[in-house]
Amino acid sequence: MERRDIMVKLLRWSTFLIGLVFFSAGITLAINVQHLGVQAWDTLHVSLFDKFGLSIGTWSILIGFILIGTTIILDKSYIKIGTFLNLIIVGLLVDFHLWLGILPQATHTWTDILIILAGMILMGLAGGMYNAGGVGSGPRDGFMLAVSNRWNIPIGRMRIMTETSVVLIGFLLGGPVFLFTFLFTLVQSPLFQYSYLKIAQFIDRFEMHENKRQISLATNKLLNEEK
Repeated sequence: MERRDIMVKLLRWSTFLIGLVFFSAGITLAINVQHLGVQAWDTLHVSLFDKFGLSIGTWSILIGFILIGTTIILDKSYIKIGTFLNLIIVGLLVDFHLWLGILPQATHTWTDILIILAGMILMGLAGGMYNAGGVGSGPRDGFMLAVSNRWNIPIGRMRIMTETSVVLIGFLLGGPVFLFTFLFTLVQSPLFQYSYLKIAQFIDRFEMHENKRQISLATNKLLNEEK
């Protein structure tokens, strides 16, 4: 493998993994103040944890595997190695953050609003970051894209339908649904888009720079050989 390919892959995987670390921290912040509400999928994960035990991260992983299996049946092109790593790493890191207990905890005062806002912002920016790495979307995003493509449903509508259904199931199981559950998408989506576009552009520029550098080195080597 050439130096150019190694450098580009290193940048992509570093972006992906760092994004997952911050994304899982954002999830944990929201879970710590879950009385204010959590994002749609975590409503389901928390409700299953409260109802059946195991851990929140474990339920995240199990649900993710079900979604990956469904996506493979619908359109396996959305599944990459990064999808499996996303699934496992996020689940494990959420459990690790919760076990470590160093992130801000609920105080049931106005500061809880700051904590959940920090979690929402972190998840939006970090979600865009790990997706910009281009090594695989998350199992939930892959599932929604596959269903959207299979039945020609606009992705925005598909996201609303999916997350509304997930919130409803989580609520019926006793999961934490409150005002901020419905604000998550409104806050996260523009942050996700901004982060994704900026970081993806940076990676593309880096890749172009490495390509030009490789061409320049090859040209110089050819000229030297002709001499």
